[in-house]
Amino acid sequence: MSMNESGHQHIAHRHHSGGERKSHHSEKLKSDLTARLNRIEGQVRGVKGLIDKDTYCDDVLHQIAAIQSALNGVGKLLLAGHMKSCVFERIQEGDHEVIDELLKTMNTLMK
Repeated sequence: MSMNESGHQHIAHRHHSGGERKSHHSEKLKSDLTARLNRIEGQVRGVKGLIDKDTYCDDVLHQIAAIQSALNGVGKLLLAGHMKSCVFERIQEGDHEVIDELLKTMNTLMK
């Protein structure tokens, strides 16, 4: 992440041509994403603790499934924001390469 002139954080996206693009998500979306990621970070630390305590494998696996689900939720939220802002604007600018970029990203997310 980087800071812009007004001190707001932006998530950097690299375009395949090598140029750097920046997202412009609302403060509410960034706050929501950060809160979700902080919870996930805590869940991951919790799983490490469960493993240290030799917790029954099935219980640990359920916690891992919950983390994966939470990460998928973050991905869906970010994807929706990306489509409504970055993708929409690039299409309006006549940059239709963004569709192939988006399809490639969606294929990666759905693995």
